[in-house]
Amino acid sequence: MSISKEEVKHVSELAKLELSDTDLELFTSQLDDIIGMAEQLSEVDTTGVPVTTHITDVLNVMREDVAEEGTDRDLLFKNAPDSENGLIKVPAIIDESEEA
Repeated sequence: MSISKEEVKHVSELAKLELSDTDLELFTSQLDDIIGMAEQLSEVDTTGVPVTTHITDVLNVMREDVAEEGTDRDLLFKNAPDSENGLIKVPAIIDESEEA
């Protein structure tokens, strides 16, 4: 499977990235190489190889679940530039009025 320039351009538009023709060529080539490497891995015979879920023998360290006093909201909101109804207001990052 290879990736086309149109697919790379579509993904860049979804991510709201502007790519020059040179960048589009470069990223298409690089992504095609990455997909090729991933396809090579799927060809490896892993019969009899145990599943690797962790690369170390470290186990989760559990602690007792004890409720603790939280930080005062007024103190936290001192650093927030704007708030409303007990929530921090942030600028919109997705403007649904924009054309796709």
